[in-house]
Amino acid sequence: MTEIYQKIVDFIRSLYNKNEGPVQLHEPHFMGNEKKYLDDCIDSKFVSSVGKYVYLFEQRISGITGAKYAIATVNGTAALHIALILSDVSSEDEVITQPLTFIATTNAIAYTGAQPVFVDVDKDTLGLSPEKLNHFLKKNVVYKDGESRNKLSGKRIRACVPMHTFGHPCKIDEIKEICENYGIFLVEDAAESIGSLYKNQHTGTFGNFGILSFNGNKIITTGGGGMILTNDAGKAKLAKHITTTAKVPHPWEYNHDMLGYNYRLINLSAALGCAQLEQLDNFLANKRELAQIYCDFFKEIGIKFVKEPDFSRSNYWLNAVILNNRQQRDDFLTYTNSKGIMTRPAWTLMTKLKMYEHCNRDNLDNSYWIEDRLVNIPSSVRY
Repeated sequence: MTEIYQKIVDFIRSLYNKNEGPVQLHEPHFMGNEKKYLDDCIDSKFVSSVGKYVYLFEQRISGITGAKYAIATVNGTAALHIALILSDVSSEDEVITQPLTFIATTNAIAYTGAQPVFVDVDKDTLGLSPEKLNHFLKKNVVYKDGESRNKLSGKRIRACVPMHTFGHPCKIDEIKEICENYGIFLVEDAAESIGSLYKNQHTGTFGNFGILSFNGNKIITTGGGGMILTNDAGKAKLAKHITTTAKVPHPWEYNHDMLGYNYRLINLSAALGCAQLEQLDNFLANKRELAQIYCDFFKEIGIKFVKEPDFSRSNYWLNAVILNNRQQRDDFLTYTNSKGIMTRPAWTLMTKLKMYEHCNRDNLDNSYWIEDRLVNIPSSVRY
C-alpha cells in the first residue's frame, strides 16, 4: 500500500501547490474585508459584547439559514448548552445523542447535569440513525402524558441532539417526526454544517433549536464563536438575555434577574465573521469542486470517498475516506502525517471516554465500524 499512499500524498500536494511543508487539515482564509471591519470595530471602541457587528452577524446568519432568530455566542459549545437549557433539560433528565461526534456535543449535555444516552449512526450520513432511534425508543421508553421515560432509569428523555457530521446532513426530517411522536425536544448540532441543505432546507432549522460553530477550523470563522438558531421569538429573547449574564436593562444599575452566562460573542469576532460571510458562497463552491476532484481520484485508485447523502447538499467541511480496517487506517495516518499531510481519524467514540463510558447506549455497530475506518483528509479552500 505504500505506493498508493505516496500517490495520495503527491496528489494532495499538487492540489494545494505545496511541494514541501505541511498541508493543513482545514485552515482559514482571510481574503476580503476582514481587516477593514476589524479596524472599524477598533476605531469605534466597541470591541466587547456590544456593537453593530454582533447584530449584523446575527441578521446575516438568520438570512442565510432561514431561521427567524439567530443569537450569537462565544462558541458552539456555549450555544448548545443554552439551547439545552431553553429546552428545559435538567439533572433529572436524559438526552439522546450519537457516540460519533466531537466531545463538545456530549459535554454540553453534561453541563446541564443530564445523562447522555447514545444511539447509533447511519453509515451513509455518519449522523444519528432514525431507524436506530425509533428502535431504541420502542424498546426502552414509556410514553405517557406527552413525556417519554426510560424504563430502566425512570428518567425523562427530554431532548435529542443529532449532529450533522463533517457537514453531511443526517436524516433530520425522520428524526424530527420521531421526536415529535415521543414528546422529545429536537436540538440540532449543526456546528459543522453552515451552508449544508437537507431537502433544500438549511441544517439547524428543523428542530426546536439548532446551533452553529465558527471555530478557527470551520468554513466561516470568527476565531471562536457560535450561534443559536430558533423560530421561537420568546426563546430567542430569553437566549439573548441569559447569554448576557441575565442583566436587566438599565442606564447604570447592575441587576440580574436569573442565573445567566457570559456567553455573548464579542464585536471583534463578529466583525471578522461578517467579512467571512461575504465569501461564503465562493468558499462553498470551492469546497464542492474539491470534493468532486477527490471523489474522482479515489474512485480511480479503489478507495471509498465519503459523498453527500441522498437529498442533501453538503458543505463538505471535512472530506473523508473509508479504509478497509483499523490497521489500514492507522498505516494510512502514520504514512501521510510523516509526509507532512495532515490527516486525522474520526473522534474516539464518546462511549469509550472515561467520563461517559457508564452511560446508557444501544447497539453501536455502525459507529464502531466507522471509527475503525474513517480518515479526514486536507479540506481547506484552495486559492
